[in-house]
Amino acid sequence: MALGSATYRLASDPAPPVRHLGGYERFVAFCAGQGVEAVELAADPVRLIGFLRTFGKDIAADAGLKQAAGVFAGNTLARARPDAAWTAYEGAPAMVGTDDLRFEVGRLLDALREADEASLQGFITKVSEWAGDRPDPPMMHPQPAFLPAAPGYVRPGLPEDTYYAEDGTVIPYGRRWGDGPPDPDSYSVTSHTERFAGLHLVARAVIDHLAAVYDVEVREDNAVTADLLVDVRDVVAAVNVTPQDPGAAPLTFVLTGFPGVVVHAGALHDFPFPVCGCDACDETVLTQADRLERLVLSVAAGGYAERYPVGRRRWREYALTAFDGSGAESGKGEPGPIDETRLQEAEIRLRDVQGGWAPWPLRRR
Repeated sequence: MALGSATYRLASDPAPPVRHLGGYERFVAFCAGQGVEAVELAADPVRLIGFLRTFGKDIAADAGLKQAAGVFAGNTLARARPDAAWTAYEGAPAMVGTDDLRFEVGRLLDALREADEASLQGFITKVSEWAGDRPDPPMMHPQPAFLPAAPGYVRPGLPEDTYYAEDGTVIPYGRRWGDGPPDPDSYSVTSHTERFAGLHLVARAVIDHLAAVYDVEVREDNAVTADLLVDVRDVVAAVNVTPQDPGAAPLTFVLTGFPGVVVHAGALHDFPFPVCGCDACDETVLTQADRLERLVLSVAAGGYAERYPVGRRRWREYALTAFDGSGAESGKGEPGPIDETRLQEAEIRLRDVQGGWAPWPLRRR
């Protein structure tokens, strides 16, 4: 599949994660004045919580001391986990934590002072469990296989049309908002959804490509919509494509009346096209066709991996490496409202493909 390319050069090396900030000396001196070694509090988040609770009123009376106590508390939390760090975004308060849990240290002192005993104990339990949890090793991105020469995939011609706003002006989808933010009134508004109709053509084309090139079983039946984890309404067609190698990830395509396509890949992940479709997101059929083709061809090439459960919160995770080496993506999060039996089955299934799903076997000619 022909793709454009560009060369980028980093202006500087990426900044390392921030795990320690300065500016807590006044709090260290305050601790000494109470006969407590600050280094001991830094090694024990639960003990630090108790100290802040006890002396919170005195600390809050001095703005500089309060700020120093917040920095000290943040450093203590960052020290508790090897994957914890400070984060700060423009217009947002500084936070410390990990992907699954972050603490707003600027509010910590006030929250501890105001909390009742039950809330305090709940917070202590939460911090203790978080600090005691050790992260799983990073998920390795799978490497797609280089496949022997086979008929290449060709995108079908997509219908082109011009779309107009209520005032009669042409809507330039894909660049509608220029460099500025979307119109606040455009969120949750879906106009001209017919512009995504070409995704049905693309889905049919990739299904035909898979059936022609790979050793697979193709089943078109609305019953296979049960493979999806999300509730999809207005189903136009549903097709399951299962490779003959049990170590390779199956794909289920559900074409919807939106119009759109939802693809279920492997055991625990659904990928919608378009992702949203609202006017604010300003997605186009071309960008979504790119995503759809990239997902499908990369899964077939063995560039797809899943993990479950991940960490104490038992998240699900995926990694996708593009079949042509053009890029990679990953994601993780809570499973959501998925039947427990299905989660157990997925956990067992994914144990057999811990290095990633296998490339699909080619059809014999």
